[in-house]
Amino acid sequence: MFIYLSKKIAIPGNVRLRCISWNKDQGFIACGGEDGLLKVLKLETQTGSVQVVTWNEQYQKLTTSDQNGLIIVWMLYKGAWYEEMINNRNKSVVRSMSWNADGQKICIVYEDGAVIVGSVDGNRIWGKDLKGSQLCHVAWSSDSKILLFGMANGEIHIYDNQGNFIMKMKLNCLVNVTGAFSIAGIHWYPGTEGYTEQDCPCLAICFDNGRCQIMRHENDQNPVLIDTGMNVVSIQWNHCGSVLAVAGFQKATTQDKDVNLVQFYTPFGEHLRTLKVPGKQMSALSWEGGGLKIGLAVDSFIYFANIRPDYKWGYCSNTVVYAYTRPDRPEYCVVFWDTKNNEKYVKYVKSLISITTCGDFCILATKADENQPQYVLVLCNSIGTPLDPKYIDIGPLFVTMTKTHVIAASKEAFYIWQYRVAKKLTAMEINQVARTRKEGRERIYHIDDIPSGAADGGLDYSKAIQGTRDPICAITASDKTLIVGRESGTIQRYSLPNVGLLQKYVLNCRAYQMSLNCNSSRLAIIDLSGVLTFFDLDTRVTDSTGQQIIGEQLKLERKDVWDMKWAKDNPDLFAMMEKTRMYVFRNLDPEEPIQTSGYICNFEDLEIKSVLLDEILKNPEHPNKENIITFEIRSLRDSRALIEEVGIEESSQFIEDNPHPRLWRLLAEAALQKLDLQTAEQAFVRCKDYQGIKFVKCLGNLQSESMKQAEVAAYFGRFEEAERMYLDMDRRDLAIGLRIKLGDWFRVLQLLKTGSGDADDTLLEQAHNAIGDYFADRQKWINAVQYYVQGRNQERLAECYYMLEDYQGLENLANSLPENNKLLPDIAHMFVRVGMCEQAVTAFLKCNRPKDAVDTCVHLNQWNKAVELAKNHNMKEIGSLLARYASHLLEKNKILDAIELYRKANYFFDAAKLMFKIADEEAKKRTKPLRVKKLYVLSALLVEQYHEQVKNAQRGKVKGKSSEATSALAGLLEEDVLSSANRLTDNAWRGAEAYHFFILAQRQLYEGYVDTAMKTALHLRDYEDIIPAVEIYSLLALCACANRAFGTCSKAFVKLESLETLSPEQRQQYEDLALEIFTKHCPKHTKKSDLDGLLEGGEGKLPTCVATGRSITEYQFWMCNVCKHCVQAQEISNYNFCPLCHSSVT
Repeated sequence: MFIYLSKKIAIPGNVRLRCISWNKDQGFIACGGEDGLLKVLKLETQTGSVQVVTWNEQYQKLTTSDQNGLIIVWMLYKGAWYEEMINNRNKSVVRSMSWNADGQKICIVYEDGAVIVGSVDGNRIWGKDLKGSQLCHVAWSSDSKILLFGMANGEIHIYDNQGNFIMKMKLNCLVNVTGAFSIAGIHWYPGTEGYTEQDCPCLAICFDNGRCQIMRHENDQNPVLIDTGMNVVSIQWNHCGSVLAVAGFQKATTQDKDVNLVQFYTPFGEHLRTLKVPGKQMSALSWEGGGLKIGLAVDSFIYFANIRPDYKWGYCSNTVVYAYTRPDRPEYCVVFWDTKNNEKYVKYVKSLISITTCGDFCILATKADENQPQYVLVLCNSIGTPLDPKYIDIGPLFVTMTKTHVIAASKEAFYIWQYRVAKKLTAMEINQVARTRKEGRERIYHIDDIPSGAADGGLDYSKAIQGTRDPICAITASDKTLIVGRESGTIQRYSLPNVGLLQKYVLNCRAYQMSLNCNSSRLAIIDLSGVLTFFDLDTRVTDSTGQQIIGEQLKLERKDVWDMKWAKDNPDLFAMMEKTRMYVFRNLDPEEPIQTSGYICNFEDLEIKSVLLDEILKNPEHPNKENIITFEIRSLRDSRALIEEVGIEESSQFIEDNPHPRLWRLLAEAALQKLDLQTAEQAFVRCKDYQGIKFVKCLGNLQSESMKQAEVAAYFGRFEEAERMYLDMDRRDLAIGLRIKLGDWFRVLQLLKTGSGDADDTLLEQAHNAIGDYFADRQKWINAVQYYVQGRNQERLAECYYMLEDYQGLENLANSLPENNKLLPDIAHMFVRVGMCEQAVTAFLKCNRPKDAVDTCVHLNQWNKAVELAKNHNMKEIGSLLARYASHLLEKNKILDAIELYRKANYFFDAAKLMFKIADEEAKKRTKPLRVKKLYVLSALLVEQYHEQVKNAQRGKVKGKSSEATSALAGLLEEDVLSSANRLTDNAWRGAEAYHFFILAQRQLYEGYVDTAMKTALHLRDYEDIIPAVEIYSLLALCACANRAFGTCSKAFVKLESLETLSPEQRQQYEDLALEIFTKHCPKHTKKSDLDGLLEGGEGKLPTCVATGRSITEYQFWMCNVCKHCVQAQEISNYNFCPLCHSSVT
């Protein structure tokens, strides 16, 4: 930063000032002094000496207090200040007042220990008397939860916002301090504009002996300690907490009077600048709201100093890069503002140290981690895209860059990185760079090293740790030279790219900022006090001893300089900022100054581009193009005036005497305007503009003057005028051609439609498609569709329909395309991506890609469609594909999914096998019998579908009169061959029957039909392979016992006792139960069972009714079409569905 005194205001009557406060929002300055002076613009009142003034910016109130304890709250009404509230305690003097961050509360402390906290509307919230304490300062925390009270004895007490004592603050800065001291100031920055770093110190406490500590919070055990070396009277943070101003005085060694000083520090205690202030005694200071000015109360004067902050900013490729802090984020907000297109790109960067730019790129120097001393140099392009980060182990206090190198320096060493950017590399080279670190691209040198220029530098960071007696204070570089400045005034010159120490020079100042001109012959140096000097690096001069030395200090010297920039194309031209004026120098001779406070971005082509960063950072989220100012230097202005006033021939002689490519281009353009082609061509030759020369040649070949004028208008960008000229000449084709070159397709379409005669269909289509592209690029798909339809651009039309999710439109487009159109596969893939199988298949088949159609069906699980397509197109791999997918599902234990897969693909036999497997497993688990029955029914139904499939297949193969019988027989034979390995097909319904009768018997038993239950249970004897025998015979024994058929019951018990699967304990239980039953009842069956009678009759096995479990003896009965099981004729009327397979009764 740079600071200089800019203004001095005398207080009438030479009244000595005691305090000053600057309103941060409205800019009012209130100052209080002796004899009742209170001055705000023209306000003067109060009787005693005004000692305290403080602003409440949120509510636009001014609070003042004098030596008698009179407190007045002032308000602004219609341009005048009025007393809103008055309070006089008449007991003691007000020592300090402080509003909290939101302006809702004020805390007032009196010398006798009284504390009052009031609200903004004048109500007292609480009051307290701190007995035995003399108060002199008060400060609120940023969250208004803590109050700090500064005591007259130098102690600081911490209270909560209700006035309860918490603790005494530990004051590390006063360790080993002897003698009397008092508090000079307490200022707690509330964080309203964000913080420069995460966990940044914000509470500043300073004592009159010059000792200061800056804390992160009130209990910070490791504060930043500063010894200012002067007697301090006042301190204050700037608006964003990045600079602490400390005002005081120092005993001058040579003079009797004291020297008034203002010292400026960062929150981390780094000293930035010192400002000397004239006068006898400084009493107070206050910052302006934007941090660009500071007001100082000295004797009976107010001094104003302007501050030029060291913004983190840069300029590359028409882009201003700047950083600022926000209260809602801990990082820096870095804005890449493209001034040409007025577009901005925002990046958030943690712990940003600096921004450095050159050409099209910029370097963001940041701290890698809060806890580790590692740093990152991030190479970015002009829109903020990180291209290449480099981690380094030295703190990049000074960073400069050229078109090929980045140089970062700490106080002891400098690091050089030869960067490469992707646009200059092939893909192979990029990969190579990514894989291996190119030898020699990164090097580090200690400042005391003497490199020879050979490859003697490496990445040995141990060099950087070694100290030096003469630290680095500034660096700069050009394409072939690196300059390093040291605190003693020594300048070291190195060669680039091979770093070799060429020369050492000695200056009589300590460099703060350095800059090389475009041919590296001269060096500009700005020192700490803002003095600009120049050094010629190559001049050989003879010193006082007669020895010849290289390098000479030039005689030009300017004071109060805070920025300068060499011209990129002239080694003798440079621009510099001196206070609020810009000077341009040619050969060390100044031109008349220009009034501006802008930071210089670029100096090229006799034009200076400047950016008003102060204005931009007032509203950094919305930069305005008005804050970019371009200045023309005098030679350019004079040449322009000469051409306008005198003429081309006379101007040509002036430019000949003061040659510059920009001036020749100016002359060429003026000659073109007047169609003086010979002068224009000569001027273009002098400024080496090949395109200009070609353009003049083309103009020379044209016969019509009006045609030439139209071409010149187009050349200078006056397109509307050029178009009008073409149309006046009845050359609509040239007007259309001009608009096509400009990409203004809307105007092209307008011209095509409005012109007489038939428009070219190809050009119309091209225009419609270009406008469609315009809307598509902006994702306005509906608008794009309208133009693509007219332009018959089916490819982009398909893309628009897809983006709009208009699948009907996409389907219609696919249907309208001819077969084998190259667009059909793309449309098909679009349908696949959204799961529309049928439409995708249609599109694939239309472009003769059946395999892709099958793959789509497989991908979307439409296996039946896949099998059908595979069969229709004689594809053999469908079976293996199906098997592979099924095995994949089975591996994941998704058996039901595999069954569904087989079923959809009409592989009923494989599905049935898996279903039987599930049913068997469920049966073994002894889960609900009804669930197991359902699984067996499903298995059997799949087998029935398989039977039907085989029959249909054979029916299709055999032709002729006897096809019915023959196909049935062939089907059975094929079935027999297929099922020879697995007999599932023979008795598919056995499992279903077993569990059907098992459930039926129990239902009948519970309903009291014991005889029917026993007969049903007797059928279960045939299903011991499906239901465990112990369950069958236990149920049979139970039913027989209930039916009093003790003979059957006895046989069941005999069977149970003979089962090998029973444990001895279980067998003993059955024997005991049998003994208990058959000691009471004789094990004989008194009545003969119908079933036994029929079996003895020898008529063979009768069908069983699945509804009742009884054998069917009648000739009339109902048979199910699906499972082929029977029900008695009189029973079926009670059912709508088959009792076994649950198919409809027809």
